[in-house]
Order: sequence, then structure tokens, then C-alpha cells
Amino acid sequence: VQLQASGGGLVQSGGSLRLTCAGSGREYRVYSMGWFRQAPGKEREFVAAIGWSRTNYLDPVKGRFTISREDAKNTVYLQMNSLKLEDTAVYYCAASGRHGLPTRYATDYDYWGQGTLVTVSS
Repeated sequence: VQLQASGGGLVQSGGSLRLTCAGSGREYRVYSMGWFRQAPGKEREFVAAIGWSRTNYLDPVKGRFTISREDAKNTVYLQMNSLKLEDTAVYYCAASGRHGLPTRYATDYDYWGQGTLVTVSS
């Protein structure tokens, strides 16, 4: 399974971006999918996840970010609105072939994308 993340870029504070993560592979079978981010000098942190029918979010992004999936296209999205300076980070998508619930633990994910940079400016 390969994951390809895209959609990052430079945006002003208060703006919006939509990240896309497309999965591929001959034996592609994933259950939950998630987004993590890593800001400069900080550890990677959970942002959002989607399982069969449930979602899970980091508290500071609740109400601003929305995760969704389109299984027919093996794709997960992260719509980010009202972006803040502190949202600046490299965003990574991840997929789990084991867990159907929207887990926030990085160790529950089996596959990772390469990361896409989101920079929020003032």
C-alpha cells in the first residue's frame, strides 16, 4: 500500500486548504485513516482520523477541520478552515489495515504518506 499526500501550501491566517491522500496498491485494504502533523522542533501529533462511520479529532482543530473519505477512490481528505499560525506543520496521512475505529495512536497505523507542508502566515 502506498499513500500519496498533496494539497499543502502557503495560506494566510483564517484561510482554508484541503489536503488529499490517495492510496494505491495491488492488495489495498485499509480500515481507518488518519492525519498527523509535525511542526518544527515538535513531535508528530495526531490531528484527525476516520473509521467505518466515526471520526476523531484533536481538540484544537475541532470545528475547523473535517476529515472525510471516498473509498471508491481510496482517498481521504482533510478540509482545514480558519487556519491559525499554530497549524503550520508537515501533515502526514496514515492508514491502518488492522483497526476500524478512528484511532489517534500512530502505532495503530501501518502505512504512511510522505508528508505535505502547510504554512500559515499572518
